[in-house]
Amino acid sequence: MTLVDDRIAMAEVDHLSLDEWFERLERMPVPEGFRVEIVEGSVYMTPQRGIHFDIIQEILWALEDHFGRRRAKWYSDVRIDFPGQDNGFCPDVVKMREGTSADEAGQWRHEDVEFVAEVISRGTARNDYGPKKIAYAKAEVPVYLIADPYQGKCHVYTDPKDGDYTTETTITFGTDVDLTHTPLGLTIKTADFPRD
Repeated sequence: MTLVDDRIAMAEVDHLSLDEWFERLERMPVPEGFRVEIVEGSVYMTPQRGIHFDIIQEILWALEDHFGRRRAKWYSDVRIDFPGQDNGFCPDVVKMREGTSADEAGQWRHEDVEFVAEVISRGTARNDYGPKKIAYAKAEVPVYLIADPYQGKCHVYTDPKDGDYTTETTITFGTDVDLTHTPLGLTIKTADFPRD
């Protein structure tokens, strides 16, 4: 995937909250099949591709197989605000801690996130490996998985401490991602993760 050429730099962001920015974005004619999120005050619109969705679906199936269909709450492309300046992310996959619920406005709290997975797009890879990783660590998300179809690898970040992850494990596609030692307690098979 590539970043839409017109990445919108948000001027005078001090005046607008993330809610106000997302309200404005909802009124814009965003093409179907594009995801919109705000990373460090900049708006990113990325097209969703088949390879991207195939990996997301494999991760969602692993969560469903392990936790059951109704027992756990997991989402794809749902806005959650994370620490840092103007971070309204829409993670590819997010799993909430058991027993949590959205607030009155339908928003989820980053404090309730147990797992995030992002599938790399060429145009936004910098965000997933950089500002998003930092924000997820600051939010103390216990497990952050990056699936990179260009490298054919998964990068798993665990043990957040002082705004950074202390453990990184790299797994080649085709090898199982063992998360049994994490709060998730599951294994994600990557044999069917497509490469780009």
